[in-house]
Amino acid sequence: MTPRQSIRVPLGERAYDIIIADNLLEDAGALLRPHLRRPRLFVVTDENVASAQRARLEAGLAATGVEASFITLAPGEATKSFAELQRLVSELLDLGVERSDLVAAFGGGVIGDLTGFACAILRRGCGFVQIPTTLLSQVDSAVGGKTAINVPQGKNLVGAFYQPKLVIADISALATLPARQIRAGYAEIVKYGLISDAAFFGWLEVHGPALLEGDAAARIHAVKTSCAAKAAIVAEDECETGRRALLNLGHTFGHAFEAAFGYSDKLLHGEAVALGMALAFDYSVRIGRCDEADASRVKRLLRNAGLPCEISDLDADLKADALITYMLQDKKVEQGAITLILTDAIGASVVVKDADRADVADFLKAKTGR
Repeated sequence: MTPRQSIRVPLGERAYDIIIADNLLEDAGALLRPHLRRPRLFVVTDENVASAQRARLEAGLAATGVEASFITLAPGEATKSFAELQRLVSELLDLGVERSDLVAAFGGGVIGDLTGFACAILRRGCGFVQIPTTLLSQVDSAVGGKTAINVPQGKNLVGAFYQPKLVIADISALATLPARQIRAGYAEIVKYGLISDAAFFGWLEVHGPALLEGDAAARIHAVKTSCAAKAAIVAEDECETGRRALLNLGHTFGHAFEAAFGYSDKLLHGEAVALGMALAFDYSVRIGRCDEADASRVKRLLRNAGLPCEISDLDADLKADALITYMLQDKKVEQGAITLILTDAIGASVVVKDADRADVADFLKAKTGR
């Protein structure tokens, strides 16, 4: 068993730790007991995680006398909806959750986003912890307090900033994930190298294949590095009024593709982000911000990982005008102007407000052929 790693998210009285290691579910009771007002934990999960990991978590909680009440939802992005939010809040109330209790989000980004938002509004705010079980959620969505649901107009447009009390990232939980889910999470890891850490991107060029194939040490290093980078940005700009927007590299384009696919499993979030990052580099080259060699290097790494880096990789009939319409629903839009996260080089991303909408549309038309 590898030594535990710990990252502190320094937010004053709301500061919390991210614990990273193998086999943490077996110690969940010991890790959570100091945060519990009574020996009961309310756990929200999905059917896939319940089947693969519930027994481990229950045993870890029972070891310290913590009773677990489970709510199991359907997997997939469609669960991040008003209907499922209402259902979840109602079931938690029926189970007798109190404001001083803790609710655990036990799953991937969908469960984490939905559960966090439910806790933000339930009894005007009850505590929650993140127990992420996907690579994507361990390196990104479980950290930082962004919670939300999707609506037909766009992704994550209804939500709140609401921080967890603790994040428990058990690397061994990744062993039951399909390879496609690992690749999707890998895209978010790559993002941290592209934003501000060229050396980490270089590390991924060497060690990324081992990470994807299951090397625990490589995964722990990547999760720790990603979480440390995000923790530093969140501490500086918790509510995304400035630098935190850099964490959306690839997301403005990516969310548009997710919306076009109806938030279905036909396109996973990490796959959309991978394509979005490739497009951000290509567009940066187009407007003279970035060297073509860097864009090629990024796309080579993504393609070698089995991730999409051209719109043609999606094998879908997409129109540039429809994509622009979705992009105009992005949370970073100000006074009707699109904000893009672009780049000057690998490790040097920048926030570009008031992007030339017509030029972005022409760029997408060239990419889609429509």
